Amino acid sequence: MGIINMIETIKLIHKEDIVLVKVGTFYTAYGKDAYIINYLFNYKLNKTQDVYSSAFPIPSLGKVTAILENNKINYIVVDRRNNYDVEQQSNNKNLNNYNKFLKLAKEKVNKNKRIDQIIEYLKDLMLLYLLFSFLIFVLKYYD
Repeated sequence: MGIINMIETIKLIHKEDIVLVKVGTFYTAYGKDAYIINYLFNYKLNKTQDVYSSAFPIPSLGKVTAILENNKINYIVVDRRNNYDVEQQSNNKNLNNYNKFLKLAKEKVNKNKRIDQIIEYLKDLMLLYLLFSFLIFVLKYYD
């Protein structure tokens, strides 16, 4: 079973928990969980096979889990090499703020996507302006 399929299976049980998967020398969150990790820690969002992920080095786990606990966000930590056994867990029961932070994270991701679209549009406009300016220069030069 691939890692994405395994995460989807885990998320069936832990719908409102961030699932952190130990992969090599990093912990990685996938899908919606990656949005929250990006929102809280500004770790880069990557898109692979139409799934977003966000990773951080193993030594940062203590910092990450402390902030998740302070914000009352449920999480589980699993190790891919150990058949996805749960190594660490935090369950805030009814006080879980997963959905609150997911909403904030989605808003941030959508704003950043829009900003990227505007930047690309402005780059295209700048390129057109430069081409137009060059064309005017050439026409004036050869008049």
